[in-house]
Amino acid sequence: MKSKLAVVALGGNALLRGDQIGTIDEQEENTTKTLENLVFLLKEGYNLVITHGNGPQVGNILMRNDAGEQLYNIAQMPVDICVADSQGGIGYMIERMLRNVLSRHSISRNVICIVTQVVVDINDPAFNDPQKRIGKIYTKSEADDLASRKGWIFREEVKKEGGYRRVVPSPVPVDVMNHSIIRDLAMQGNIVIAAGGGGVPVYFDEKHDVRPAEVVIDKDLASSLLASLIGADEFYILTDVPYIYINYRKPDQEIKEFLNYNDALKYLNEGQFAKGSMAPKIVACLDFIKKGGKKSVITEAFRLADKKYGSKITMEYED
Repeated sequence: MKSKLAVVALGGNALLRGDQIGTIDEQEENTTKTLENLVFLLKEGYNLVITHGNGPQVGNILMRNDAGEQLYNIAQMPVDICVADSQGGIGYMIERMLRNVLSRHSISRNVICIVTQVVVDINDPAFNDPQKRIGKIYTKSEADDLASRKGWIFREEVKKEGGYRRVVPSPVPVDVMNHSIIRDLAMQGNIVIAAGGGGVPVYFDEKHDVRPAEVVIDKDLASSLLASLIGADEFYILTDVPYIYINYRKPDQEIKEFLNYNDALKYLNEGQFAKGSMAPKIVACLDFIKKGGKKSVITEAFRLADKKYGSKITMEYED
């Protein structure tokens, strides 16, 4: 019987909890607990590709950029290099923790991390409407100075009165470089870590040269695209809630454990899912199903192995 291929997207909560400061000990512990929840997939014969977020980590890299320039006159690196840095660091951590988990369960699988470039369309309308906040919070005078010197765009920070943060575009991903190699490696039984943080953002110029893009790609959309490109059977998003809910945090809150494509799309269009949190995950899952994927699952990072948790989206309701 042909092994199933699954893409598992580790959200930020899978690596770092909201009430933690982000030490490596905290991240390694969270990562190990999350990876333990993937063991049952491996024991059932699945081939795996793992993707991951990088929000807190790349934010720290960007702040180190700022501090290095201000204190020591160290040249800042652009967003694409910072994303690549985070892919390497987080990918290494996931690979090492996963090797230890596999050893404890007597599972023999190779694990490989690929620094992955994800292609965007330079004509995407998002380039004209940067919304994604990155880096540290600046004062108005600091933001004005940086805007003048570097051409950065700033918006007022909603979480701190009088603060401003840099914003960059967040275009839709259109391709994942080396996706055929990722598929080949995974189908040979290797566990592949790829497309971290939405991927290193690049585009093709008029000469068809690969150029860096100062953007941030949504990690769930990039993971969904990769899952479709490699012909994955199932797509998992591990986050900080055990189910998809409608009327979330209201008296009539309702768990939706099983959803078909049309009902999930209806709830999305009704505004049931918050734009900054669940909505992009629902969009990513629906896109995967629309392109031929069999099942999408959204659940809490530490509860995937407990099959009574998790919301499943399929084209039609499962029997």
